Amino acid sequence: MSSTTETQALRPDRKKSRLHLDIIGLGIAVVMIFPVYWLVISSLRPNREIRSYDQKLWPTSITFDNFARAIDQPNFTTAIQSSLIVAVTAVVGGMIIATLAALAIGRFRFFGRKPLLLIMILVQMLPPTAMLIPIYAQLNAMGGIDEYWGLIVVYLVSTLPFATIMIRGFVVNIPVELEESAMVDGLTRFGAFRKVVFPLLAPGLAAASIFALVNAWNEYLFAYILINDNSKYTLNVWLMTFTTERGTDYGALMAASTMIALPVVIFFMIIQKKMAAGLTSGAVKG
Repeated sequence: MSSTTETQALRPDRKKSRLHLDIIGLGIAVVMIFPVYWLVISSLRPNREIRSYDQKLWPTSITFDNFARAIDQPNFTTAIQSSLIVAVTAVVGGMIIATLAALAIGRFRFFGRKPLLLIMILVQMLPPTAMLIPIYAQLNAMGGIDEYWGLIVVYLVSTLPFATIMIRGFVVNIPVELEESAMVDGLTRFGAFRKVVFPLLAPGLAAASIFALVNAWNEYLFAYILINDNSKYTLNVWLMTFTTERGTDYGALMAASTMIALPVVIFFMIIQKKMAAGLTSGAVKG
């Protein structure tokens, strides 16, 4: 009887602590969402209201002229083309190489396998700026400056360690017996991989691909340093063109930034379920 009374006495405290956690979580969510909200709202404000000192949470009038000016900005279509070429090639190439590497590390036992995994984890800790000068010097010697392939190689290599480690988490959790059974039924090793293993790797590939896409689509520093040709600017570098000697067109800049963010958001919404499964299932120790 006494234990029941103590349990009932603890319930209000438990509810109160849960309420506090909910309030803290809501506050953190507001802080994280507010910059995105302000970006979208600013893209719909007239320029005079953006420059005003009297800012409000909701614009007094809504205009789409900012989007029109952003689309009419020089090199808009070429910037989209450059970003698509670089991002899609880096993501697809990175996922192919990462999958092959994850299969090799997860399925086969070879000398140096564990040190290789450790090196990949350590590489992820290095800040990109620490490697900027060596990468520039190497690409300059190879003729990769002002070339798409130079930027693609940088993005592809930068996502490989994380993608390989994540996909490996799926590989080690797929029983080898599934492949062996498929091969006994007449499939080749590649056929067993395509029909049995690959569908089970889909969540891991989705999670790794969104990471690779965000890295390639939103990256600015390497794109700015390695690409000097205006006709090959990626979208993030192209945003610099909204700042001129006359000042910055903040309305068009906000509108362009909103449009640039949309592809990643749409891609994330399409694969979010598989990505959630990938982040949890791939974390299982193999």
